[in-house]
Amino acid sequence: MSEVIPHWLTKQATLRPEKVAIETDDGTCITFIELQDMSMSYAKKLAHIGVRRGDRVGVLSMNHIDMVVTIHALSYLGAVVVLLNTRLTEKELSYQITHADIVLLLVCNVVKERFPENAFSVMTKSFQEINVLQEAPQVLQTELCLDDPFTIMYTSGTTGRPKGVVHTYGNHWWSAIGSALNLGIHDTDKWLTTLPIFHVGGLSVFLKSVIYGMPVYFIKKFSERNVIQAIMNEGVTIASVVTVMVQRVINMLDHVIFPETFRCMLLGGGPAPKSLLSQAAEKNIPIYQSYGLTETSSQIATIQPQDARRKIGSAGKALTPAQLKISEPDILGIGEIVVKGPMVTSGYFKDPESSRKAIQHGWLSTGDLGYVDTDGFLYVVDRRTDLIISGGENVYPTEIENIISEMDLVEEVGVVGKDHPTWGEVPIAVIVPKTRSLTSEQVLQYVADKLAPFKVPKEVYFASHLPRNAANKIVRQKLLSVISDFNYPNGNV
Repeated sequence: MSEVIPHWLTKQATLRPEKVAIETDDGTCITFIELQDMSMSYAKKLAHIGVRRGDRVGVLSMNHIDMVVTIHALSYLGAVVVLLNTRLTEKELSYQITHADIVLLLVCNVVKERFPENAFSVMTKSFQEINVLQEAPQVLQTELCLDDPFTIMYTSGTTGRPKGVVHTYGNHWWSAIGSALNLGIHDTDKWLTTLPIFHVGGLSVFLKSVIYGMPVYFIKKFSERNVIQAIMNEGVTIASVVTVMVQRVINMLDHVIFPETFRCMLLGGGPAPKSLLSQAAEKNIPIYQSYGLTETSSQIATIQPQDARRKIGSAGKALTPAQLKISEPDILGIGEIVVKGPMVTSGYFKDPESSRKAIQHGWLSTGDLGYVDTDGFLYVVDRRTDLIISGGENVYPTEIENIISEMDLVEEVGVVGKDHPTWGEVPIAVIVPKTRSLTSEQVLQYVADKLAPFKVPKEVYFASHLPRNAANKIVRQKLLSVISDFNYPNGNV
């Protein structure tokens, strides 16, 4: 028999009705009882236009409180939330909407204005259009079955057609529990997020809120100034960030020291350069690197507080309910990271073949390469699909990126493999410089002093920005496609 729990938002509204659930940087505060009432009312309005248990409802929105209310409202109806990336094109969105069998698409006004009327083949309504409807006499869910699907999120599609990752309530529940067992829960905690809610890292914070009874400080659009202000003055104790955010915060901090009440920046979105982590340590900024992916409902491994400084660059160990191992390691111990645990998806929507390939006996093949040191700490090296094989040697882009990132004149860097008639592939580097005085010769000499010759980039290009996806990860596959558009190749900035 499937395990059930009380509806997590209703539980917090009962236990902590007057405690703040969501606080925004524009001064808005919503308590748990207010969030419950808003979500229940919205659920009954959605029922008014026919949304029923099991329906898949698309949500296409910039970060907004209405989006959070909508997600909770759909849980009260037992509907499945399909979270869609606002940065996708109309064609990309149409594929996902059709593939997910969405019956209703809910959008914010900003997104609605981007697309022509009837752009998508389903009924499309803004949050505001639903808000003015009458409430239907709908019986709402008082319990959540942990085996029931709750969300579907599509993978970025950088290695092929996007796949819909199905998360159950149990996946999200165990993800939150695993994090709590690692970081602990303090009565004074307030978790800051500015990550997109359609991304699992952003959504997970709002689910932790209703599972822990913890306020979220919600910055709708990232600003390093607002993040620093919130940590210094608004009682924020934990912040979810990605590498580029940390870099921008560090650049602005100067001599400011965060208060002792600030517990950590939880860093996701891929491995961070060791030079950046060292910078953070020098400024006494607690950075806890984590490892996770959409399929693991957010983090599945995180460095523990006591290990963060002595194991810089490590993503730590698997969270308490999870397992992790390296499959088919090479002579250096590097192999594919495979994981298992109750936060791991059971498969992809309407794609049994991909599900069978990715998940064997409960173990998920992540597609990421890494190794575990003698103390059992995970180090993520790269995506398997990003691996460069040059003259029979394995070249890991992240290793080269880490070295180039150490240079004072480098803002950020991406490394990718390029076809070569002799070596099969060779690495090339695309750099966003801090100054126009940086040359390719300086970069190549710096790398040559630190890495083997076959790892030294054969070409260096400079750019004003690097292609990133909605999770702020560098999309290496797009580096080559945009390289011809760069204004200053080979050091001629």
